[in-house]
Amino acid sequence: MTPKDSNTEFNFDINEGTYDWCVKSFHALRNTLGVNLKVHHDLDLSEQGDIFLFNHFARFETIVPPYIIHKACGSYCRTVADHALFEGNERVSSFLRSVGAVPNTMPGLLPFLAAEILSGRKVVIFPEGGMVKDRRVMDDEGEFNIYSRTAEERRKHHKGASVLALTLDIFKRRILTLQHRSDTTRLDRWTKTLGMPSREALLKAAAKPTVIVPGTITFYPLHIDENAFSKTAVFWSKGLRRQFLEELVIEGNILLKDTDMDIRFGDPLYTHKQWRWWERMLMENYFKKVNSLTDLFNLRGQHAKDWSERMLIRCISSETKRIRDLSMKALYTGITVNLSHLASSLIICMIEHGHKSIDLKTFHYTLYLALKKLQDQEGVALHRSLYWPDRYRGLIEGKCTELDRFLSTIETAGLIELSDKAYHFLPPLFQEFKFDEVRLSNPILIYANEVAPIPKVKKIIDESLIEAEKITELELVELLYDDEIRAFEWNNRHFHKTQHNDINDKETATTNGAPFFHCPKGKKPIGILLVHGLLASPAEWNAYGDKLQKEGYAVLGVRLAGHGTSPWDLHTRSWQEWLDSIKRCYRILSAHCDKVVVMGFSSGGALALIHAASGPKNLAGVASINAPIKFQDAKIAFVPFLNTFNKVAEWLPMVDNVLPFRSNDSEHPRINYHAMPIHALNQMRTMIDKMQNRLSEIQVPVLLVQANQDPVVHPDSVNYIYQKLSTDRKLKWIKQDIHGIVTEEGSKSWDVLDTFLARMTPSQAEDTP
Repeated sequence: MTPKDSNTEFNFDINEGTYDWCVKSFHALRNTLGVNLKVHHDLDLSEQGDIFLFNHFARFETIVPPYIIHKACGSYCRTVADHALFEGNERVSSFLRSVGAVPNTMPGLLPFLAAEILSGRKVVIFPEGGMVKDRRVMDDEGEFNIYSRTAEERRKHHKGASVLALTLDIFKRRILTLQHRSDTTRLDRWTKTLGMPSREALLKAAAKPTVIVPGTITFYPLHIDENAFSKTAVFWSKGLRRQFLEELVIEGNILLKDTDMDIRFGDPLYTHKQWRWWERMLMENYFKKVNSLTDLFNLRGQHAKDWSERMLIRCISSETKRIRDLSMKALYTGITVNLSHLASSLIICMIEHGHKSIDLKTFHYTLYLALKKLQDQEGVALHRSLYWPDRYRGLIEGKCTELDRFLSTIETAGLIELSDKAYHFLPPLFQEFKFDEVRLSNPILIYANEVAPIPKVKKIIDESLIEAEKITELELVELLYDDEIRAFEWNNRHFHKTQHNDINDKETATTNGAPFFHCPKGKKPIGILLVHGLLASPAEWNAYGDKLQKEGYAVLGVRLAGHGTSPWDLHTRSWQEWLDSIKRCYRILSAHCDKVVVMGFSSGGALALIHAASGPKNLAGVASINAPIKFQDAKIAFVPFLNTFNKVAEWLPMVDNVLPFRSNDSEHPRINYHAMPIHALNQMRTMIDKMQNRLSEIQVPVLLVQANQDPVVHPDSVNYIYQKLSTDRKLKWIKQDIHGIVTEEGSKSWDVLDTFLARMTPSQAEDTP
């Protein structure tokens, strides 16, 4: 069967030149748009699949699946599109046909698509038959169905894809049966009828299982404010229909603003049913009347000629519905779950239980607990922001970028109101909106509907809501420490991509840079928080930390943001992020002991002093070792200039950063970065200024330790710090000509630190002024 046989009025041949041009154009355009396309799939799926199913939320997304499939395996796709796109303008219609699109009302559509699959092409189908703007794909009984704009009622999803897959599989089995019987006459007739190049090509196509691959598209976040498209349209065309304006806002924001478009391919569905003996007999009889794929696809109720055909139709229909329902379940459980899904589900849960508000702590804690539970759940795909702690840090305090963005959207929509103690649900949240208004008017409902087909999400939200009321600090910090480990692992992967190789390949730091936590059973009187210096990692304190653990202390080695992974990671960080790392780990350690001593080396010592100035609860004392103010290297004075010049260079065309990194000849190359980010040096200078201004605020005992021949930090630095402190303070000099005096086992500095720790026993610490 050739394309022209299915519809003699139009030519449906794919123009491969035009198709390839479109693929290249989309690839180029993709880099300039605001939408961030990310495809999650096994590379074999694109080659293995025959029929690809996608959910439908925005018009432009229909062009994306063929691009993805072609990019992955080079195949040309047939896309079933709305017939309205082919009406009115022949030039547009001709172009769509040339790139593989076919109207959903095309006569002989299914046999045509079956022939295309047999010839090696892929088929893209949107089984919803139109955009599902409210994202509601299940009814109250849990059955999959959607709202039909035409019928103005809910209906089942179209069965076209399952009919195509099942009927094609039946045909393939018939071909293989003919081969088994050595019926070359019929095989040759089918080869000619289908326009296959040879009998062998037909047999090869028949031997391949018919595979349906669900592809779930998720957009995040949903922006509802106006954009350039909608503003321009309103200005030039007064009286726009609400539907058109709504689509300009939603789809314009997806294209123009920072929006993630995740496409997640699910497990392949095979249509190889084990038919019963009598069903196979009915098929055998029917095939005697079949001379074309059209005859086979015409096996429907209205065409049944006798009881045997009616029985066969009933069997096929039952299996078709089963395949459709399995496909829809796979399609909708493949949603990429994000924080807005969780927050919306929680709000809907509260409303269903009759609540009109939720207190801040319960809301934040519930979201955080649900997020942590879902991280280890099989069968639930999470958005990368829920695996990357840097994106959800501060959630339990309500200070989180992802949460702020969600709250801003729903406050703009007039759905909630924030008070000092709670989030209050406003009347519009309880209203019903028209199909073409709901995306703009109630994004909470959109998010909640989208994630509703995943029962684990609702179950975990319910569990977390209960646990949020009774979770202990000790239980909470266990989760927080897990975030520290996850952050290290994520950033280590994230900054070891191809674009980072130029710097990473020269790195000598091979020692594990992860944070460490030695926590003996039971609550301890004293815990020690160890803070490493710039360019290093917790490994700088490994040996001393092991010693303290053997002595029975609770010990936590902080990993400052950007460290222990890649210089590219540190290149993006601020000194405030380093300080936040200390604050988080201080909280974790504090839950396991009565008092905490913070020990910081080099720039870590300066950060420890800043942290002490904030007066954290249960801080017993601070030890600062070789903390910098002045440096031996006079070139450090030029760092602000270089940093500013690098920033300017980023905005100049054809100019790369002048000097984003400089080489670092470290005493401990297996621990410290070889490449030193200029940005990080500038951040350190800013941090040192902050430290100097806050030294007088420190109220706990301070031990200052300085190597008398430090080749990095000028020894005058410690004298300045000592003079600025107004609390109980001691200064100890170490006779050494190296900077890293805490790293080596048995270091002279260890005895000094041990003596300070001995002073910090709870009874002594409480009496110390």
